Amino acid sequence: MFPLRDHNPSTRTPFVVYALIAANVIVFLSYWGLFANPVALDRFFMDWALIPAAISEGMHLHGLFTSMFLHGGLLHLGGNMLFLWIFGDNLEEEFGHLGFLAFYLAGGLAAGLAQYVTAPYSTVPMVGASGAIAAVMGGYLLLFPRARVDILIFLIIIIRILPVPAWLMLGLWFGLQLFAGVSTPSDAGGVAYWAHAGGFVAGLALTLPLWLRRGGPGFWARTHGHPPHPEARYRPTTIPPVRRRR
Repeated sequence: MFPLRDHNPSTRTPFVVYALIAANVIVFLSYWGLFANPVALDRFFMDWALIPAAISEGMHLHGLFTSMFLHGGLLHLGGNMLFLWIFGDNLEEEFGHLGFLAFYLAGGLAAGLAQYVTAPYSTVPMVGASGAIAAVMGGYLLLFPRARVDILIFLIIIIRILPVPAWLMLGLWFGLQLFAGVSTPSDAGGVAYWAHAGGFVAGLALTLPLWLRRGGPGFWARTHGHPPHPEARYRPTTIPPVRRRR
Protein backbone atom coordinates (compact mmCIF):
# COMPACT_ATOMS: atom_id res chain seq x y z
CA MET A 1 0.00 0.00 0.00
CA PHE A 2 1.82 3.05 -1.29
CA PRO A 3 0.33 6.58 -1.60
CA LEU A 4 0.58 8.28 -4.99
CA ARG A 5 -1.39 11.53 -4.53
CA ASP A 6 -4.31 13.02 -2.66
CA HIS A 7 -7.44 14.71 -3.98
CA ASN A 8 -6.89 17.76 -1.79
CA PRO A 9 -5.63 20.68 -3.93
CA SER A 10 -4.13 23.78 -2.32
CA THR A 11 -4.33 27.43 -3.36
CA ARG A 12 -0.89 28.55 -2.17
CA THR A 13 2.46 27.53 -3.60
CA PRO A 14 4.11 25.35 -0.91
CA PHE A 15 7.47 27.12 -0.92
CA VAL A 16 8.57 25.52 2.36
CA VAL A 17 7.75 22.02 1.10
CA TYR A 18 9.79 22.73 -2.03
CA ALA A 19 12.66 24.10 0.07
CA LEU A 20 12.64 21.09 2.42
CA ILE A 21 12.68 18.66 -0.50
CA ALA A 22 15.53 20.59 -2.11
CA ALA A 23 17.47 20.70 1.17
CA ASN A 24 17.12 16.96 1.70
CA VAL A 25 18.21 16.20 -1.87
CA ILE A 26 21.18 18.59 -1.73
CA VAL A 27 22.38 17.20 1.60
CA PHE A 28 22.05 13.64 0.30
CA LEU A 29 24.05 14.45 -2.83
CA SER A 30 26.74 16.09 -0.68
CA TYR A 31 27.70 12.72 0.85
CA TRP A 32 26.56 10.46 -2.01
CA GLY A 33 30.16 9.54 -2.78
CA LEU A 34 30.59 8.04 0.70
CA PHE A 35 28.29 5.13 -0.15
CA ALA A 36 31.23 3.58 -2.01
CA ASN A 37 33.22 3.63 1.24
CA PRO A 38 31.20 2.04 4.08
CA VAL A 39 33.78 2.97 6.72
CA ALA A 40 33.70 6.64 5.75
CA LEU A 41 29.90 6.56 5.55
CA ASP A 42 29.64 5.07 9.05
CA ARG A 43 32.01 7.73 10.37
CA PHE A 44 29.91 10.45 8.71
CA PHE A 45 26.69 9.11 10.25
CA MET A 46 28.33 8.81 13.67
CA ASP A 47 29.19 12.51 13.43
CA TRP A 48 25.82 13.81 12.16
CA ALA A 49 23.10 11.24 12.84
CA LEU A 50 21.12 10.92 16.06
CA ILE A 51 23.04 8.61 18.42
CA PRO A 52 20.96 7.96 21.55
CA ALA A 53 23.96 6.86 23.63
CA ALA A 54 25.78 10.09 22.77
CA ILE A 55 22.71 12.15 23.72
CA SER A 56 22.63 10.36 27.09
CA GLU A 57 26.20 11.52 27.66
CA GLY A 58 25.31 15.10 26.75
CA MET A 59 27.14 14.90 23.43
CA HIS A 60 26.13 15.34 19.79
CA LEU A 61 22.88 17.11 20.64
CA HIS A 62 22.99 18.57 17.15
CA GLY A 63 22.08 15.10 15.87
CA LEU A 64 18.47 15.70 16.90
CA PHE A 65 18.33 18.34 14.14
CA THR A 66 20.86 17.22 11.53
CA SER A 67 19.52 13.65 11.40
CA MET A 68 16.30 15.02 9.85
CA PHE A 69 18.19 15.83 6.65
CA LEU A 70 20.15 12.58 6.26
CA HIS A 71 19.02 9.42 4.47
CA GLY A 72 20.39 5.91 4.11
CA GLY A 73 19.80 5.53 0.37
CA LEU A 74 17.88 6.67 -2.68
CA LEU A 75 14.73 4.69 -1.85
CA HIS A 76 14.75 6.06 1.69
CA LEU A 77 15.06 9.61 0.37
CA GLY A 78 12.55 9.15 -2.45
CA GLY A 79 9.87 7.59 -0.26
CA ASN A 80 10.13 10.31 2.37
CA MET A 81 10.01 13.11 -0.16
CA LEU A 82 6.96 11.60 -1.85
CA PHE A 83 5.06 11.54 1.45
CA LEU A 84 6.13 15.14 2.15
CA TRP A 85 5.01 16.20 -1.33
CA ILE A 86 1.59 14.56 -1.00
CA PHE A 87 0.65 15.71 2.49
CA GLY A 88 2.82 18.76 3.13
CA ASP A 89 1.23 21.34 0.80
CA ASN A 90 -2.12 21.30 2.61
CA LEU A 91 -0.50 21.64 6.03
CA GLU A 92 1.61 24.54 4.77
CA GLU A 93 -1.53 26.25 3.49
CA GLU A 94 -3.20 25.86 6.88
CA PHE A 95 -0.23 26.89 9.04
CA GLY A 96 1.34 29.47 6.72
CA HIS A 97 4.90 29.23 5.45
CA LEU A 98 6.82 30.04 8.65
CA GLY A 99 4.28 28.29 10.84
CA PHE A 100 4.62 25.11 8.79
CA LEU A 101 8.42 25.25 8.95
CA ALA A 102 8.26 25.53 12.75
CA PHE A 103 5.70 22.70 12.84
CA TYR A 104 7.89 20.45 10.68
CA LEU A 105 11.04 21.02 12.72
CA ALA A 106 9.22 20.62 16.04
CA GLY A 107 7.67 17.38 14.80
CA GLY A 108 11.08 16.09 13.74
CA LEU A 109 12.62 16.94 17.11
CA ALA A 110 9.74 15.24 18.93
CA ALA A 111 10.18 12.14 16.75
CA GLY A 112 13.89 12.00 17.54
CA LEU A 113 13.22 12.33 21.26
CA ALA A 114 10.62 9.55 21.08
CA GLN A 115 13.18 7.22 19.54
CA TYR A 116 15.78 8.30 22.12
CA VAL A 117 13.46 7.62 25.07
CA THR A 118 12.81 4.04 23.92
CA ALA A 119 16.54 3.19 23.68
CA PRO A 120 18.65 5.86 25.41
CA TYR A 121 21.84 3.77 25.34
CA SER A 122 21.65 2.56 21.75
CA THR A 123 24.67 3.25 19.58
CA VAL A 124 22.73 2.69 16.35
CA PRO A 125 22.61 5.95 14.35
CA MET A 126 19.17 7.20 13.32
CA VAL A 127 18.75 9.17 10.11
CA GLY A 128 15.81 10.29 8.00
CA ALA A 129 13.09 12.89 7.62
CA SER A 130 10.36 10.33 8.28
CA GLY A 131 9.75 11.45 11.88
CA ALA A 132 9.05 15.03 10.79
CA ILE A 133 6.96 13.78 7.87
CA ALA A 134 5.02 11.53 10.27
CA ALA A 135 4.10 14.73 12.13
CA VAL A 136 2.78 16.14 8.85
CA MET A 137 0.72 12.99 8.39
CA GLY A 138 -0.71 13.27 11.91
CA GLY A 139 -1.72 16.87 11.32
CA TYR A 140 -3.26 15.97 7.97
CA LEU A 141 -5.33 13.23 9.60
CA LEU A 142 -6.78 15.66 12.15
CA LEU A 143 -7.71 18.32 9.58
CA PHE A 144 -8.77 16.19 6.60
CA PRO A 145 -9.69 12.69 7.84
CA ARG A 146 -11.89 11.91 4.83
CA ALA A 147 -9.76 13.46 2.09
CA ARG A 148 -9.24 10.87 -0.61
CA VAL A 149 -5.77 9.45 -1.11
CA ASP A 150 -4.89 7.29 -4.11
CA ILE A 151 -2.81 4.32 -3.04
CA LEU A 152 -0.97 1.78 -5.15
CA ILE A 153 -1.78 -1.77 -4.07
CA PHE A 154 0.30 -4.80 -5.07
CA LEU A 155 -1.61 -8.09 -4.95
CA ILE A 156 0.93 -10.61 -6.24
CA ILE A 157 0.65 -9.90 -10.00
CA ILE A 158 -2.24 -7.43 -9.79
CA ILE A 159 -1.47 -3.73 -9.41
CA ARG A 160 -4.35 -1.39 -8.63
CA ILE A 161 -4.72 2.30 -7.86
CA LEU A 162 -7.43 2.65 -5.23
CA PRO A 163 -8.80 5.85 -3.64
CA VAL A 164 -9.26 5.51 0.13
CA PRO A 165 -10.08 8.03 2.87
CA ALA A 166 -7.06 9.53 4.58
CA TRP A 167 -8.12 8.15 7.98
CA LEU A 168 -7.88 4.60 6.66
CA MET A 169 -4.50 4.94 5.00
CA LEU A 170 -2.91 7.03 7.78
CA GLY A 171 -4.57 5.06 10.56
CA LEU A 172 -3.27 1.77 9.17
CA TRP A 173 0.19 3.28 8.77
CA PHE A 174 0.23 4.49 12.38
CA GLY A 175 -1.06 1.15 13.65
CA LEU A 176 1.72 -0.66 11.80
CA GLN A 177 4.33 1.60 13.39
CA LEU A 178 2.98 0.87 16.86
CA PHE A 179 2.84 -2.88 16.22
CA ALA A 180 6.34 -2.97 14.78
CA GLY A 181 7.67 -0.74 17.56
CA VAL A 182 6.31 -3.07 20.25
CA SER A 183 7.53 -6.22 18.52
CA THR A 184 11.01 -4.98 17.54
CA PRO A 185 13.85 -4.32 20.00
CA SER A 186 14.29 -0.55 20.26
CA ASP A 187 18.08 -0.76 20.04
CA ALA A 188 18.05 -2.92 16.91
CA GLY A 189 19.00 -1.51 13.55
CA GLY A 190 16.47 -0.95 10.79
CA VAL A 191 13.39 1.25 10.84
CA ALA A 192 12.96 3.76 13.69
CA TYR A 193 9.34 2.84 14.39
CA TRP A 194 9.05 4.83 17.60
CA ALA A 195 10.30 7.94 15.82
CA HIS A 196 7.48 7.47 13.32
CA ALA A 197 4.87 6.94 16.03
CA GLY A 198 6.20 9.79 18.16
CA GLY A 199 6.27 12.17 15.22
CA PHE A 200 2.71 11.24 14.28
CA VAL A 201 1.41 11.90 17.81
CA ALA A 202 3.37 15.16 17.95
CA GLY A 203 1.78 16.24 14.67
CA LEU A 204 -1.69 15.58 16.09
CA ALA A 205 -0.86 17.58 19.23
CA LEU A 206 0.71 20.49 17.33
CA THR A 207 -2.28 20.69 14.98
CA LEU A 208 -4.87 20.48 17.75
CA PRO A 209 -4.88 24.27 18.51
CA LEU A 210 -5.41 25.05 14.81
CA TRP A 211 -8.19 22.47 14.59
CA LEU A 212 -9.89 23.98 17.65
CA ARG A 213 -9.65 27.48 16.14
CA ARG A 214 -11.34 26.11 13.03
CA GLY A 215 -14.18 24.93 15.25
CA GLY A 216 -13.01 21.50 16.39
CA PRO A 217 -15.89 19.00 16.09
CA GLY A 218 -17.92 21.78 14.47
CA PHE A 219 -15.32 22.01 11.72
CA TRP A 220 -15.71 18.28 11.07
CA ALA A 221 -19.48 18.63 11.15
CA ARG A 222 -19.40 21.38 8.51
CA THR A 223 -17.01 19.54 6.21
CA HIS A 224 -17.94 15.95 7.14
CA GLY A 225 -14.20 15.36 7.43
CA HIS A 226 -13.58 16.28 3.81
CA PRO A 227 -11.41 19.21 2.68
CA PRO A 228 -13.49 22.44 2.82
CA HIS A 229 -13.23 22.88 -0.96
CA PRO A 230 -13.91 20.79 -4.09
CA GLU A 231 -11.63 17.78 -4.40
CA ALA A 232 -9.38 17.27 -7.41
CA ARG A 233 -10.63 14.72 -9.91
CA TYR A 234 -8.33 12.43 -11.86
CA ARG A 235 -8.87 10.05 -14.71
CA PRO A 236 -8.57 6.51 -13.40
CA THR A 237 -6.04 5.52 -16.07
CA THR A 238 -3.55 8.35 -15.48
CA ILE A 239 -1.33 9.49 -12.62
CA PRO A 240 -0.97 13.28 -13.00
CA PRO A 241 0.88 15.41 -10.45
CA VAL A 242 -0.90 16.86 -7.42
CA ARG A 243 -2.74 19.97 -8.57
CA ARG A 244 -3.37 23.29 -6.87
CA ARG A 245 -6.85 24.70 -7.07
CA ARG A 246 -7.21 28.15 -8.63
